[in-house]
Amino acid sequence: MLSPVASDDLDDLAAFLRAADLTVAALAEPAVRLWLERDEAGAVSATTGFELGEDGEHALVRSVAVRPDLRGTGDGLRLARFALDRAADAGARQAWLFSRRSGGFWQKLGFERTTTSALATALPHAHQVRLFRCTGQLDREVAWRRPLRGSFAA
Repeated sequence: MLSPVASDDLDDLAAFLRAADLTVAALAEPAVRLWLERDEAGAVSATTGFELGEDGEHALVRSVAVRPDLRGTGDGLRLARFALDRAADAGARQAWLFSRRSGGFWQKLGFERTTTSALATALPHAHQVRLFRCTGQLDREVAWRRPLRGSFAA
């Protein structure tokens, strides 16, 4: 069951995201809303979340990951839909994300490829955007977007 990330979850969450090769920047920032699931042993098994833009209209989906042995079970879609629903509940009307490797997965959820400059214009203060600009990584990323309307409940 997904639960909101608490301060005592941050170290485990960061380790899980690093193992999944996902960004760990700004996990504790107020605009970044994250959830996780733990298995019976207490280890993180799945995560999801988003960062709401300053305008409240745009959300950057981030930290959607499942443990490797759970891939292909539908958990990734469930987690992504959860983040999209929560972003819409928070008032976002457009979802954005960075993904170089999982475009096919995101297309199943209605995402279309866009430019990193469009994403950076919509979410100029998002932590990943600022990080990727500073490191020169922004131009090497692949950006995706989709409107948020209706429910994405599984």
